[in-house]
Amino acid sequence: MNTKKVVITAGLPYSNGDIHVGHVAGCYLPADIVNRYFKLNGRETLYVCGTDDHGVAIVMSGLKEGKTPEEMVHHYHERQRKAFEGLDIRFDVFGSTSKNPYHREISNDFFLKIYEKGYFSKEKSLQFYDEKSKMFLPDRYVKGDCAFCGALDQTGDQCENCGKILDVDALKNPRSALTGAPVGKKETVHWFLDLSKAEGQVKKWLENAVMKPDTKTYVESLLHTGLVKRSMTRDINWGLPVPLNDPDAKNKVMYVWFDAPIGYISNTKQLLIDQGANENAYHDWWKGDAEIYHFIGEDNTVFHCVIWIAMLNVHGGYRLPKGVIVNKFMNIKKGDSVEKISKSRKNAIWILDYLADGNDPDYLRYYLTINAPEKSRSNFDYDEFMALCNSELADTLGNFINRSLSFSLKFLGEHLPIYDETLLTQDDRDHLESMKKCFAEIATCFEAWSTRRAMITIFDFARLCNKYFNDRAPWSTRKTNIELTKVTLAISLQSIYFLGAVLRPFFPTKSKGILQIFGVKEDIPWKDALKFPEGGTTLHKMEILFKKIEAEAPQA
Repeated sequence: MNTKKVVITAGLPYSNGDIHVGHVAGCYLPADIVNRYFKLNGRETLYVCGTDDHGVAIVMSGLKEGKTPEEMVHHYHERQRKAFEGLDIRFDVFGSTSKNPYHREISNDFFLKIYEKGYFSKEKSLQFYDEKSKMFLPDRYVKGDCAFCGALDQTGDQCENCGKILDVDALKNPRSALTGAPVGKKETVHWFLDLSKAEGQVKKWLENAVMKPDTKTYVESLLHTGLVKRSMTRDINWGLPVPLNDPDAKNKVMYVWFDAPIGYISNTKQLLIDQGANENAYHDWWKGDAEIYHFIGEDNTVFHCVIWIAMLNVHGGYRLPKGVIVNKFMNIKKGDSVEKISKSRKNAIWILDYLADGNDPDYLRYYLTINAPEKSRSNFDYDEFMALCNSELADTLGNFINRSLSFSLKFLGEHLPIYDETLLTQDDRDHLESMKKCFAEIATCFEAWSTRRAMITIFDFARLCNKYFNDRAPWSTRKTNIELTKVTLAISLQSIYFLGAVLRPFFPTKSKGILQIFGVKEDIPWKDALKFPEGGTTLHKMEILFKKIEAEAPQA
């Protein structure tokens, strides 16, 4: 593992609502786990996120809730921050594109450089228009049917079913998202980014980009059909003003998906300046040799793997991301039915509600990781959540830790047993070897960006630990051969130490409790997970870390 800098970003959530389990499973938790893993491996990382405060979604939600855009941003930025902190998702910075003092400056620089290099064209075009309210209806102000796959009730920016970009020609049966009434079309002026001019640069980046095979196949299909011009301005009154000295630019703002990814850069700049660094310190992370990885949900693929790459290439002043890690959607399962998580349908499990009910953050981190939608869409099923937490966390991991520690304290005293290595049996050696294989396999999983497989690997080993303890039967050998009992308990306790070490990226709180059995309070390097405490180390009693769930399902 090298020691180069790493920037890890998670897609900026719109500041128009609370965070639910689908958000967390999609990108924020996987990115947090990978960030912690990198840090434990000695890499200098920055985990960057923040709210995406501009655009139609904020205005629409504000109208429904009776709040101004500024009020929406302040309200939901704080609620989202509390939700992430409550789940131990620790960003180095959680910024705000509307409050960041450097965001407009950097966004203007992007827009003007792309404009000066001839990649923008000023064009008249037809846009959806509401005659009753006398206003243009961009993007999410309009709903209709996808002309490509026929999916109903899609918004006027992208089809959530097939992923295709929608416009006035590709959205059929358009109607106002505010009133439900049919809408017409009217001519307006906008600035279009000609993505076709940057198509070769995007293809070149894609050749070596780190991403999952299905993501690469999808992006390749987009490139195969050819990139087109995409409007990067909007007719709304909430956003960053278009920085052009042109009468037609009056009252127009940048498209939210133009300035949103720039928030990764502006938030980094704000963080470092707030820490006392000079105003160009962020260059080391975004213009130097740092590796950059974007974690996103599947609906953001086009923006991060095509438009953002084109913008960075055309601008020319920033480092391209080394990889884009895309996860699928998580749905909600109720009984025999599966539904897409939807605020309007009130079927989401909200993080703040989960925490307010006194539920354990690490339990949710476990389930959302073991059930992560890495290769296909997954479902949050509360019955499954409770069953897995009880069987895997309480009965498998918790039971092994509790009975091994309790037995050793009761019959061998409060120190890690010192044993005669010549007494090791083949079963003992096989178990120690399985621990080494588990450690190597976890690294392989992380290299493949699968936190889910890494978690499965750890719990496969935890089951082996229970089998080892049962097979060696220390309750019998303590009556006939106490020296063999010392071997069994020493190796079991070493296994507990190992589990505590490798679970740190996944269970920030519980793993500390496990390692405190051995008096470990300081963090240890990842490579030392198999460097066990010496025999004779004082053992500390531990409260039960993994209790069974008996509560009712949270109300969606």
